[in-house]
Amino acid sequence: MSDIQMVDLKGQYQHIQAEIDQAVLNVIRSSAYINGPEVKDFQKELESYLGVKHVIPCANGTDALQVAMMALDLQPGDEVITPNFTFIATVEVIALLGLKPVIVEVDPHTFNMDPEAVRAAITPNTKVIAPVHLFGQCANMEEIMGIAKENNLHIIEDTAQAISSDYTFSNGETHRAGTMGHFGTTSFFPSKNLGCYGDGGALYTNDDQLAEKARQVANHGMKVRYYHDFVGVNSRLDSIQAAILRIKLRHLDTYCAARIAAADYYDAAFANIPELTTPVRDAKSSHTFHQYTLKTQDLDRDALQQHLKSKGIPAMIYYPVPLHVQNAFSNLGHQKGDFPITEQLCKEVISLPMHTELTEEQLKLITSSVIEYIEQQL
Repeated sequence: MSDIQMVDLKGQYQHIQAEIDQAVLNVIRSSAYINGPEVKDFQKELESYLGVKHVIPCANGTDALQVAMMALDLQPGDEVITPNFTFIATVEVIALLGLKPVIVEVDPHTFNMDPEAVRAAITPNTKVIAPVHLFGQCANMEEIMGIAKENNLHIIEDTAQAISSDYTFSNGETHRAGTMGHFGTTSFFPSKNLGCYGDGGALYTNDDQLAEKARQVANHGMKVRYYHDFVGVNSRLDSIQAAILRIKLRHLDTYCAARIAAADYYDAAFANIPELTTPVRDAKSSHTFHQYTLKTQDLDRDALQQHLKSKGIPAMIYYPVPLHVQNAFSNLGHQKGDFPITEQLCKEVISLPMHTELTEEQLKLITSSVIEYIEQQL
């Protein structure tokens, strides 16, 4: 049995090596490294896959968030509501732009933004709600969009972990993650469900005017070369990464199916273990399992992680420190105890290996090792 990886990018590459190598070689031979045909073709193919009018490729997922917020013409002091239990990027961009991050509590079952917490956080200065579709599952977009409409707010979806997930509204309409708000943003960091071999990102929208503004923001504020209408940024996806992403996009549904199959195996193995809570699968959202994250109860989570490590099994803690107690956001005035659900999750969660190359033999070792640790504690 090969070594177990948290994310097996090498194994995935070996299956598509001929396609990837040829695509990269074609770019090198063309010398069209920036905004070449591969970028334009990837843009069109991703638009088709997502069912969205406009995709704007950019340099990374954090840039995608920044470009989206800049395109909305937000002003210093404007408030953006975003969840506490997530990676720092969403809140980081808000702060960098001189906006005010308003951190809210999450649902203890789905880990996603709690709509009632959003409603309670709205003030006259609120301009944007920025849900994060965490670990591969959409937030409660029907409720969030209703709140946004009632209060005339924009929505920026951070879908870096859920690019191919679907959300179904009560009227039966289904939309891809990131295509429901005013903007969706994503990352193509190598470990993502759709990842390149470097940095990359994109934002997408169905609004023609917002798309035009976002393209201009990402291109130094230019529509016409050397004529700058405002101060923008330089954020672009290079042609080599686009070529790689075009290949991997063709395999994305297969990759997602492999992740779901691995999650099904985990779920079955842990179904009758009271010390473990397997990921909740919301009836309104498909789950594409960027991460497979367990909640532990009456267990030493960190000791479990070390036990797995001793067996050659990696396991990660996403995220050990809540945003509201990070030194970077001490100016927000929060204290320990202000967000009890997030704080509890940060103590309880553990993520097991999740990728497209997991074998049944590996899954058996992982699950049996987790159960072995639990039995030792009884």
